[in-house]
Amino acid sequence: MGFTLTKKLVISGYYGFQNSGDEAVLQSILLALKAQGENEGVHIEPVVLSINPPLTEAMYGVKAVHRMKPAKVFQAIKESDGLISGGGSLLQDATSAKSIPYYLAVIKIAQFLKKPTFVYSQGIGPVQRKLFYSWIRGVFNQCQYLSVRDQESAELLREMGCSARVEVVPDPVMGLPLNPKTELPSDDDRSLPVIGVSVRFWNEDRSELEGLARCLQEIRREREVLIRFLPFHMPDDLEASLEVIRRMDASNDPLVQVVDHAQHPQAMLAEVGRCDLLVGMRLHSLIYAASQYVPMLGISYDPKIDQFLQRLHMKAAASTKVFHVDQVVVTLKELLDGKEGWISAKSKLINQLKQDAEQPAKQIMARITREKVNA
Repeated sequence: MGFTLTKKLVISGYYGFQNSGDEAVLQSILLALKAQGENEGVHIEPVVLSINPPLTEAMYGVKAVHRMKPAKVFQAIKESDGLISGGGSLLQDATSAKSIPYYLAVIKIAQFLKKPTFVYSQGIGPVQRKLFYSWIRGVFNQCQYLSVRDQESAELLREMGCSARVEVVPDPVMGLPLNPKTELPSDDDRSLPVIGVSVRFWNEDRSELEGLARCLQEIRREREVLIRFLPFHMPDDLEASLEVIRRMDASNDPLVQVVDHAQHPQAMLAEVGRCDLLVGMRLHSLIYAASQYVPMLGISYDPKIDQFLQRLHMKAAASTKVFHVDQVVVTLKELLDGKEGWISAKSKLINQLKQDAEQPAKQIMARITREKVNA
């Protein structure tokens, strides 16, 4: 189909920070918009707000501007046909009180310039400062389309008094495809079951990492497996992975490996797809696993982990507050031995999530082309 229309969309999010999960959100949005645009004969020109524009441009082949340079952000939005505030946990004040004002300000600039604004499958909260309620409500009520990635986020917006229609959809990364050009290295140990592990620092005493190390040691004592650590946020997760390996006393074991080369989200997606089981603290490690039909064991440090697992009718096997090693080991064994049964039980749910993940791109395309799409 030839293009009959060109639309420039600015995409705001936590991009350029070398966090594989957030980069996967961006890649998913870009691919979804491109696919929906091609269906409608619309050429989409994305402009990404990034902390590292050269990195973002090189990785995705799109234009990027520095997210902390107000003049450039203003100019990019002014020249656009709309703004997408895209994916991830942008509106929360657990990690910083600056996040909510920043992301709302970007949307507000677009609204000041009379550009349509779209919220793309965000996770809202936690919002501990009630001052932000009225800010979020005022900005979101002026958006042309709102979608969140879980029911809890929708309920929080209602609690804030947001009166606009909110659509609950899966995280965009559920729709991220494998790159057919991705080549994985040959692995002499591929005949062994592969356990992927995604960890991050959380507790000051590192008790969650100690618990996980003991679990993995127990599994290694009972059966021969290949354990591959998958750092999602560099360099922090790499350091956390090495800490677990040190506690396992496995620094020189060839069957305990760290994947530190998968910077592109689709490369990491392929690495997760190699696994027979994924043990994950990072939300997007679990989402990657689901999208590749890989059985998963979640360790919760945030409600977003529990909320995603609930969509697959699952619960976290442990949390950073409560970590029973014996119970986690039992679950690990069950998932390793029951892989095919897990896939059979979860495939229908996963397929529906993949399909529903396309909805925001469809709705945004409908609005920027003034066409209507049935929800």
